[in-house]
Amino acid sequence: MALSDLRRVPRNEEGVGIVLGVLKQRFGERFQTGQSIREQHAHTTTYIPNQAPDGVVFPENSEEVQEVVRLCAEHRVPVIAYGTGTSLEGHVNAPGGGISLDTSRMNRILAVHAEDLDCIVEPGVTREALNAHLRDTGLFFPIDPGANASLGGMAATRASGTNAVRYGTMRENVLALTAVLADGSFISTGRRAKKSSAGYDLTRLIVGSEGTLGIITSLTLKLYGIPQAISGGVCPFPSIEKACEAVIATIQMGIPVARIELVNALQMRGMKTYSKLDYPESPCLFVEFHGSDGGVAEQAEMFGEIAAEYGGGPFQWTKVAEERAKLWKARHDAYWSALTLRPGAKSLSTDTCVPISRLAECIAETQADIDEMKLIAPIVGHVGDGNFHVMVLMDPADPREIEQTEKFVSRLNMRAIAMDGTCTGEHGIGQGKMGFIEHELGHSVDVMRAIKSTLDPKGILNPGKIF
Repeated sequence: MALSDLRRVPRNEEGVGIVLGVLKQRFGERFQTGQSIREQHAHTTTYIPNQAPDGVVFPENSEEVQEVVRLCAEHRVPVIAYGTGTSLEGHVNAPGGGISLDTSRMNRILAVHAEDLDCIVEPGVTREALNAHLRDTGLFFPIDPGANASLGGMAATRASGTNAVRYGTMRENVLALTAVLADGSFISTGRRAKKSSAGYDLTRLIVGSEGTLGIITSLTLKLYGIPQAISGGVCPFPSIEKACEAVIATIQMGIPVARIELVNALQMRGMKTYSKLDYPESPCLFVEFHGSDGGVAEQAEMFGEIAAEYGGGPFQWTKVAEERAKLWKARHDAYWSALTLRPGAKSLSTDTCVPISRLAECIAETQADIDEMKLIAPIVGHVGDGNFHVMVLMDPADPREIEQTEKFVSRLNMRAIAMDGTCTGEHGIGQGKMGFIEHELGHSVDVMRAIKSTLDPKGILNPGKIF
């Protein structure tokens, strides 16, 4: 499916009219229908066309979510859950119109159980807000996609980020959740126990379902102790292949890296301009280690020796928190720094993930495609788990550029699948990758459709996504 030809979902004009009237009367100023706010709630940080909802409602608790969903179910009107709008594959678009359910006012931290290393939060709490709240407890929540995303949205898209190589993704760090289903009923998928074998794993069914099976109203999350010591730094390499080979060797030797991130030479050029970094304009690895004072120093030295074997270095590392913060701020700002490489362009940010043994080969072939197609497309990646991103800068008004970009993305996704990888390591399917999920999962997609039709027979929860 071409991104430039997104399919529409049939509209129910009569039902939409009724729902708009009821919500306006019920929620007053917490229900908005202005064009600007509706377009903001179909916002995507990529070039996928904007498909706005008919209205935006701001519930403040799970009972109000139930109320909205029941009303929409009665009149067959779509409901699209919205966190902070930082998703990349058109997840919050409304191809059939309907109601955007903005969870930003559901932003309470309901409980912190420091002794059990867990907490309970509402879906509108952002990752930065949670960690600010936890600071005095000596605990933190490690999942960190580049944006300050909401935790409900992070669970819905099964997000990960730079710490995933050590701490896992949202899939591993959500113990339980509550959600409102398509008929307005309320479910709780588990307790706070660290493990359970009681029935189907509904938590992980909802995590990653992109708002198509239920609307998350609370999350029970794992927490971790803030490390005693942290060291980290940047190491340049002569080529992407050598950098990837060093990553593979580091992982295979069992060095417990917390973060190991790749940027190619083009991305580093953008970082030098935007974030004022002073490193060589070459492929680089950003690396971080967590542990004791002696442990992080030993791990940094061992990594430096491995890097040198592959032509890398010097590895400049530090324990100084301010210096490390500057590095990771630059890494998290990679999206914005990439935009400086072609001012005025729009971006298409895509990601794939392959077995780590195929990583160097996959990135090398991807770079060859970029060169052949003459694209401006920096590469960054959470390469410790085989996941990397390509951000193509393009003119969305130029049909030739759109065609070239979509051809490139298709080749990238199919290459990853052919290498026994996935077309998306963390962005999700949404609208943008609907054309590839059946290539990757085959008849398993029919099982997904059956689950969707059972839990949402009227098709009102985020329709037109995944398949």
